[in-house]
Formats: sequence, C-alpha cells, structure tokens
Amino acid sequence: MKTRVRALVERARAFYHRSGFILNLRRVWLLILIWAILANLAVATNREIFFRLSYLILLVVAAAFLWALYSVQAFRLERTILTLRAQVGKIVEERITAISTGRLPKLWLELVDGGNMPGHPVGRVLSAMSPRVRYTFLVRSLCRLRGRFRLGPITASSGDPFGLFVFQRTLPETERALVVYPLTLDLPQFAPSLGNLRGGDARFQRTHHVTTNVSGTREYAAGDSYNRIHWKSVARYDRLIVKEFELDPTADVWILLDLERGIHAGTWWEQAWYEREVEGEWILQAKAEQIAPIAPNTEEYAVTCAASVAKYFLDKQRAVGLVASNHENLYAQPDRGERQLTRLLEMLAVAEANGSEAFASFIARETATMNRSVTLILVTPSPEVAWIQYAQDLRRRGFHLIVILIDAHSFGIGVNFAPVIGELVASGIIVYTVRQGDDLRVVLGSAPRAG
Repeated sequence: MKTRVRALVERARAFYHRSGFILNLRRVWLLILIWAILANLAVATNREIFFRLSYLILLVVAAAFLWALYSVQAFRLERTILTLRAQVGKIVEERITAISTGRLPKLWLELVDGGNMPGHPVGRVLSAMSPRVRYTFLVRSLCRLRGRFRLGPITASSGDPFGLFVFQRTLPETERALVVYPLTLDLPQFAPSLGNLRGGDARFQRTHHVTTNVSGTREYAAGDSYNRIHWKSVARYDRLIVKEFELDPTADVWILLDLERGIHAGTWWEQAWYEREVEGEWILQAKAEQIAPIAPNTEEYAVTCAASVAKYFLDKQRAVGLVASNHENLYAQPDRGERQLTRLLEMLAVAEANGSEAFASFIARETATMNRSVTLILVTPSPEVAWIQYAQDLRRRGFHLIVILIDAHSFGIGVNFAPVIGELVASGIIVYTVRQGDDLRVVLGSAPRAG
C-alpha cells in the first residue's frame, strides 16, 4: 500500500513539473479539511448553510485554478537585444515588453531568466497588470566575462488571489545567444616601432585590400569600389577599368598564445561583484573612462594582451595571425582589416586554458613552416626553461621575437619570475612583464626590456 501511494505521489510530482503547475499544499490541505468538516456537518445536520459553504469552497478552488491558468496564458512577451555582440567592459542593453492580452487583470506576473550570463538581472515582478496594457523595462548589464552566453528562455509565473495555485510558462521564443568579446585596449604604441619591425620579400599575392603596390589593371566587376578605378585607362579604353593590388612587402605578425592547462593561475569574479557593481554609479564611471577590470587570473590577462596587440597591428594595416595551444587548437591565417579583427575576437571569446601541450613543443610545431621575416609575439605565463631556450634559438635563426610574460607569481603561484625575465633580456629578446592589477595600456605602451 505504501509503495502504491508513493508511486502515485511521484507521478503527481512529474505531472506538476511538466505542466509548470505548483500547489500551495498548506492552503489546499486546509481548504480540504474545512470542506470535509462542512460536508460532514451538512450531511449530519441537513442545514442549508453548511451545504452552501461547502459549495462555496469548491467554487473558490475552481475559480482560483482557472484564474491562475488564465493569468499565465493571456499575455505575450517581446525581447529585443540591441546587439548580439558585446565586449568586456561594455554595457549590454535589452528591452523587454510584457503585453497583457486578456480581459481580466493580473495580480502579479513574475519573470525569471534562465540564461547563464553572470550579472544579467532580468528577473522582475510585475504587479497589478491591467488588461490590454504594455509594460516595458530596460535591462542594462556590465559585461565582466568574455565567452558565449545564453540569454533566456524566460519563465513566467502567475497565480490566483488566494495563493492556492501557481502556473509557470516557459517562453522558448525569448532565448537569445550573446557573444562577449575580450577586452581590447587602445595602445598608444607598442615597441618596437613599426619601422623597426622586419620586412620581407614581395610575395606578388593578389589582395582585395587597397595597398601601395599596384600589379595591373582589369575591367570593372560588380562590387568593386570606386577608389580602385584607374581613370586614365577609363579615358583611353572608354570603359571602366580598375586597378589590382598586391600585398605590401611587410612581415606578418603571428601571435602565439599559451593556453596550457597546468600553468595558469588565479581566480574568477564572484557573483556578488556583478550584483553590486551593475547598479549605481559604477557603471557610469566605467562607461565614461572605458576601463574595466580584468578577472584576476592569468588566462584573462593573456587573452586581453593578445587581443589588444592584435588590434594595434591591424589598425596599422599589418597582417596578423593567431595560434592558441588550447584543446580546440585555435588557428587563424594572417590577414588584414576589420574582418580579421572580428574573427580573432570571436576565437578569443571562447578560448579556454584547457590545452595539454607544453609551450616549447607548441612553438616548435608552429614555427616549423614559418619564414624568418615574420614577427612572433609569444604570450605566456610559463616559467619553464625549455621554451626560453627555444625562443633563444629562434632569435639566433633570424626570427624577430617579442615576449609578453604574464607574471604568475602575482596571481598566487610560488615561482620567482626574475630569473626568467633576466634570461630573456640577456638574450636580447624584447620582454613585456604583466602583473596582476597592472594597467595594460601603460605596460604594453611603454618601452620594453631588451638586451
């Protein structure tokens, strides 16, 4: 008997879970008890008052059930996100509109967001919703972490005036995807100057970018920009002629990002930071200064450095490529322009320190097919000697090296990085040392250490 009752209870719970139907058991049992007493008194005394009271309780329960069901169904929710691409340190804003489509008022309507973006306070309780009324509110959140997040779906809950029944309704159409790019800082300079970087041989490779090297002319095709038109040829041939360009004879810039799992350290922001800082003057101050703190771990500092340096060289019309040593083996061929920056930020947004390959073997594998004219930017928190020896060998072979060393000692690892820095400087390798709490604009924009 107990097993059968337990099975019935489990089935009831499963039904409630699937239908979003929640009972206030205390009040329901109390009404059942009162109804049972009144029904017994009505049968025992045959008095009309007890019959009417028992019928009234049944009517109240039925009306409460229908009211709660009607309240959660008779409305529509619209969700508009101003942009599906955001960046760490920026504000993401969305507009949510709840429309009451029924003829009866709603005492309350609770909205809960099922997304996984930290510090995105969508949850609201709308009270006393009149019929045929639109309620619109804005949600502004400070992006503190990069990554790909899910916003929604929103779950709406409503109930009856007596608090007996609560119905929940999940709105799958309110689900959105949001990509938060890593923070990129506008570096005033990045030593050495562009004029001191190694060049390379002209590769005679056609490109859709406008460069200073014109390789020839051809007839105009749909989609060609007007600044490519060669007007002297147009006058001569009496038809539209455009110029073709080759890549500039400058060296590519390769960024090698070390995302080996065992060498990264630090912590992540706590949830309380979001709720405390997204409200009030902190957001306005951060938006005005365009400065956002970076999560106190070496992974975020390394990714931010890589993104900022890539933006710096792309703004200077250099071709930038990226390779990361994580489990996904992120790889992007060198290219120029805004499209390449977007591509690199998309990759870095989801990059995680989950790789298993040592940085020395990673450098050896990736530089095996590179020519000596390229500029290598190594971003790593590794204190191991093997990669330093390999970097020295690359410099002797003619590669131009720049190292951005994330000092993991400042993030809680008990390793002295002074010998590592000294070894790199003694080898004549340009070194930037980044520590927790540093302003990356100042560190990366100042003169580096070099031998």
